[in-house]
Parts: sequence; structure tokens; C-alpha cells
Amino acid sequence: MTATIPTKTSAEIIYPDSDGKPMSDNTKQFELIVTIQGGIDALYKEDENIFVAGDLLWYPVEGDNKTRQAPDTMVVFGRPKGYRGSYQQWLEDNIAPQVVFEILSPGNRMGSLFKLFNFYQNYGVEEYYVYNPEDNELMGWLRSDGKLNYIELIDGWVSPRLQIRFQTASGDLEIYRPDGKKFLSYVELSRQQESAQRQMELTQQQMEQERQEKELVQQKADRLSDKLREMGINPDEI
Repeated sequence: MTATIPTKTSAEIIYPDSDGKPMSDNTKQFELIVTIQGGIDALYKEDENIFVAGDLLWYPVEGDNKTRQAPDTMVVFGRPKGYRGSYQQWLEDNIAPQVVFEILSPGNRMGSLFKLFNFYQNYGVEEYYVYNPEDNELMGWLRSDGKLNYIELIDGWVSPRLQIRFQTASGDLEIYRPDGKKFLSYVELSRQQESAQRQMELTQQQMEQERQEKELVQQKADRLSDKLREMGINPDEI
């Protein structure tokens, strides 16, 4: 009788959807993350092959579930929109996010920033932007000659990939679409929509008032014409 020797199979590698870290440490950081992610997503809402995500874990190397980062916002050209628990690059035609954003919190330290920079440098990010709300400092790096190079003049800078413009002169980060419209928070968008709705209602009221006034004028003219005809006068000959 021959004994069967069991073969050892490698354990399946799990790529967690969460790293256990909070998306943000304060309301300002959260608002900026949501505004940037939502603004870019809205900008490319008609293009099904541009994927935009916020705080999504990115695993660049198959078989390695330790090498990962969750950019506050990342943009991937060439990948379809849709649900993902994480961005596993080998399942995405091996396309790395081309643009990433990080919004700093008071707890960020130089060591963690250096680690982030090295990760994005090593795994192919083309544009990397970091904003510190505490001192209104925006920093950016653009890939050329195989590495991320610091952008010296960032205020007024236009992203080569996204064609969005950055401004900090007001004391806060402002981002403008290619058509000149500013990225707005949900509250700002809501107020803008309410204002537009009120303006539309006012316009409709004015149009209705003008219509009613025209009807009154026409009714008076019709009554006058009828009176003239009763008197034997043809109003068309006057």
C-alpha cells in the first residue's frame, strides 16, 4: 500500500480594503479631500475611462500586500469607472495612478511625507500634489526623466494631465476647471443651486407678469375695437 504525501499549497494572499487609518483628522482636511475628489470626478463625468477615487488603497505589486498607499485623491487615466474595494494594479492593465493629491493634517511628520514621496516616485506617479491647510502651502512634483521633480512656481500652476489651475493667493487652496469654474464644496454647490433656482423662479414670475400685462393691454384694445364697431366705425381704417 502506497502512502499519499499531501502537497503544500501556498496560502491565498489577502489585500485588505482598509488600512485602519482615518480618512482625515479634521473637518478642513476632510472638506478639501471631498472637494478635490468630487471636482475632478465631475470634470470627467462623461469619460468612462477615467477613474477617480478618494482614500482608496493602491497595491502596486502582485503578491505583496504590505506595499500600499491610500492617496487622499488619485486619478487614473485609461481605467473604467466603477466600484473597487482597492486598486490592485496588476488587475488594472498594470496602469498606475497618474495624479495623486495629499492633504496634510497637523499630525503629519517629515518621515511620513518622505515615505509617501518615495512610494509615488517608485511606482510611476506623474503628478504629485501636497497641500498644507495650516499654512496655506501647496507643493507639487512633476515626473520627467524618470523621476518626480519639484515644481518651483506652483501658484497659478496648470496640471498637464488634468488642465486644472491652482491658486493660493486668497489664503486658501482654490482649484479652477479648464472652463474657469471653481471647484466648490457641497455647501457652496448647494448655495449656488439655490441661488440659481431663486433666479429662475424670479425670471418666471417676471415673464408671467409681462404676459398678464400684455393680455390686459390686448383685452382693452379688443374692447375699444368692439365699441368703435358699435358706433359704426371700422377700427382698421383709423
